[in-house]
Amino acid sequence: MSLLGIFGERQQNTEVRTNNGIITFNQVTAVLSIANILKSSLGPQGLDKMIVNDIGDIVITNDGATILNQLEVEHPAAKILVELAQIQDREVIDN
Repeated sequence: MSLLGIFGERQQNTEVRTNNGIITFNQVTAVLSIANILKSSLGPQGLDKMIVNDIGDIVITNDGATILNQLEVEHPAAKILVELAQIQDREVIDN
């Protein structure tokens, strides 16, 4: 490794992949779970989802952003997808 500037280091190839974290099976599983929840609601023949929350309120929608907002996501990779959808929803403001 060569030093760059005051506190920087240069990393190459395997070091970068290792330090950035290789995508794990758990991350893939979390993202695929989100995709499986949403995929049947997409497209011209998308189906509605009925979501029942903790207190028994029912929401029926086929809007992906609404579905993601109703989910209780704990995995960090899946949370990123939910946050990205919320940010996009705020930016586009599609009413």
